[in-house]
Amino acid sequence: MNKNAKFVITINRELGSGGRTVGEKLAAKLGVPFYDKALIKALTEKYNLTVEEIEILKGRSHSWWADFKRVVRIGQTFANSSQYYKVEIGEEPDLLTTDEMFNVEKEILKGIAEEESCVIAGRSGFFVLKDHPNRLSVLIQASMEHRIERVMRKQGVSREEAEKIIKKVDKMRENYVSHYAKTSRYDTRNYDLVISMDGKTEDEVAEMIYQFIG
Repeated sequence: MNKNAKFVITINRELGSGGRTVGEKLAAKLGVPFYDKALIKALTEKYNLTVEEIEILKGRSHSWWADFKRVVRIGQTFANSSQYYKVEIGEEPDLLTTDEMFNVEKEILKGIAEEESCVIAGRSGFFVLKDHPNRLSVLIQASMEHRIERVMRKQGVSREEAEKIIKKVDKMRENYVSHYAKTSRYDTRNYDLVISMDGKTEDEVAEMIYQFIG
């Protein structure tokens, strides 16, 4: 990946690994925007976007994403909106995204990557943007113990509850990737770089990826 040209870094991560924080820190180091599933989901829900509407926006301007971002004031409206994702106990851990929602999110991700260099954290980035000419795909993992302790700390839940949440999210995300990408998110062939968070801080891993880019 050439960081002196327009690029996109996709980060796939396990819940409780700290991968989202790594993505934020890496984006800050590179001086580029950071986008995640929470923001994309907020856009689709807040503005009721459809694939057809996005196509109209694209038809009006080659820089449709830049124009759209300016209109909705991304970076201000959503600056503090992203929350640590928590699956409520009892929530169905299977496929929670409709085909229409997936297609909208796919178009938004492609629009972002076409317009600017960025870091994107989310379960669909690594395959939606697999054909981007200047892309780095990263998978961030951690041991179950590391993940449980982090979820306990972040969400203020018991060990048993944390493990239950992790298993639900793991199943949901694997179902999602299997359904839409026809692969497993654990297949390391989908990534350029796979990192374990065990024994490392988010700052250290962000620096590792930054150095890897060169």
